[in-house]
Amino acid sequence: MLDICLLGTGGMMPLPHRYLTSLMTRYNGSSLMIDCGEGTQVAVKTKGWSFKPIDVICFTHYHADHISGLPGMLLTMGNAERKEPLTLIGPKGLEKVVNALRMIAPELPFPIIMKEINGPEETFRVNGYEITAFRVNHNVLCYGYTIQIHRTGKFSVERARENDIPLKFWNPLQKGETIEADGKIYTPNMVLGPDRKGIKLTYCTDTRPTASLVSHAAESDILICEGMYGDPEKEAKAREYKHMTMKEAAAVARDAKVKEMWLTHFSPSLVHPEEYLKTVREIFPDAYVGKDGKSVDLLFEEDENE
Repeated sequence: MLDICLLGTGGMMPLPHRYLTSLMTRYNGSSLMIDCGEGTQVAVKTKGWSFKPIDVICFTHYHADHISGLPGMLLTMGNAERKEPLTLIGPKGLEKVVNALRMIAPELPFPIIMKEINGPEETFRVNGYEITAFRVNHNVLCYGYTIQIHRTGKFSVERARENDIPLKFWNPLQKGETIEADGKIYTPNMVLGPDRKGIKLTYCTDTRPTASLVSHAAESDILICEGMYGDPEKEAKAREYKHMTMKEAAAVARDAKVKEMWLTHFSPSLVHPEEYLKTVREIFPDAYVGKDGKSVDLLFEEDENE
């Protein structure tokens, strides 16, 4: 199961009832965050989730509304007595930007591992998360992210017995380990069935529609996507500043054949984004307006059917 919370849905500046865009997920005791704008700490606290298990923070780009909350977040994590390393992932320039922000958070009780994204896409694996960053089209270097939780096949007692595998090796093989003993090599595929369907989440803000977004979002369980403007009169502004309208986001969701889309990263001038939902759903019916604190538990396919 993957817990998802859209912490904030605002773009450019926080509003009294709309924090800046940030996403947080929880899986198997490890939390992941994408973007950390001003107000993210308050949003986490409002949700009632913990700061301490945040093991990864990914950044789409380095505009202030996506990263200005980082120094306070780091200090709060330190005050929560975190000792384990924290991994930061972001476009080139990550180390320079983070070190500059840490001028006001210089001493932390945990190490920071910085991983800069190389090229148009790159995949990272941390604590069971497969994180794929893919380049999109904004007025600065910017990436979207696909988060996947893969699931191996079911353990087969029959296959283990057919292959004469000692009982003591069953558990490590089920966990994906390869065992060499008594001149024999035992591999996980000797006891596991075909891979089962996992969980896929795609998150993207600050971009024009791109082929990279459609391809990486393909068949996601949820696409969380920028819908900065709803008014058709703002389409030219969206093109000029390389943002996306709600209708354009809906077309991406349709073309990517995702199960569900949440709109986010609204312009401060967009007071009631739900007013445009009817038009959006004419393009992609399973579209929803993101709201601060909007959450869902994504279950593995077998769990949904139980």
